[in-house]
Amino acid sequence: MLIPALAWGILPLAVAKIDGKPTNQIFGTTVGTLIVGLITLPFIKADLDAKTFWLAALAGAFWVIGQLGQYIGYAKVGVSETMPISTGLQLIGTSLVGVVIFGEWSRSSAKLWGFIGIALLIIGAIFTSFSDKDTSEGTESNQVGTIIMLVCTTLGFIVYNAIPKAMTASGLGIFFPESVGMVLAVLIYMLFTKQLGELKAKSSWQSLLAGFIFSIAALGYIMSVKDNGVNTAFVVSQLSVVISTLGGMIFLHERKSKKGYAFTLIGLALILVGAILTTVMS
Repeated sequence: MLIPALAWGILPLAVAKIDGKPTNQIFGTTVGTLIVGLITLPFIKADLDAKTFWLAALAGAFWVIGQLGQYIGYAKVGVSETMPISTGLQLIGTSLVGVVIFGEWSRSSAKLWGFIGIALLIIGAIFTSFSDKDTSEGTESNQVGTIIMLVCTTLGFIVYNAIPKAMTASGLGIFFPESVGMVLAVLIYMLFTKQLGELKAKSSWQSLLAGFIFSIAALGYIMSVKDNGVNTAFVVSQLSVVISTLGGMIFLHERKSKKGYAFTLIGLALILVGAILTTVMS
């Protein structure tokens, strides 16, 4: 149950330590995930038709949009600011999709607790985005631009989370096709942005480690859902935001003012409470 939280919490710290551009990081992450997908494929009994395979691949492609946004955020404002905002936005979007498309929160009490949870998530994300002079977040315009970018790219994570809900195949069964979609999406992105030369970069292949870490988290989460249920597995996995945010400040030495530290910790607490309300209580 704790494996996803630990692995997803460590992932941003590992990526930030690699001296490369977001393109290098996302390429290595997806290829590393594909390698794990190929290794695990013989051990997974997956009876997938072509439609399910390509739907899963599409989900993987949308994941690339969200993850690339996070990697750009790390470079611009740091891990300790990017992760709480990105996590909060994912929780808000995924919850709303569940209500609107999949008919979740059918009871009045569920809607009440759910929307209180979303309100806390929004407030928590605002708190963690607080910034002032002489900190790792840089200028105010840089921070605002990064937040707007995260809002847009987080849509990729929301679609990635939504597509599997509409499919009947097991989570383990769609892991490999998702990894195929991830690699294809990154190659298309590199082609259109004229960055295919980054395939030769050392940092691109060093980032394979990030793919291995992500795979451990993703596979661990799938098994946790099976053993502990969706709500418990999901809420515990969100502890990753605490690990990555505190890790960014402690191990990556991302500077904040005293007020900035206080706002970040308050925001983290609100995000975790919001996560609990939008899943367990509703």
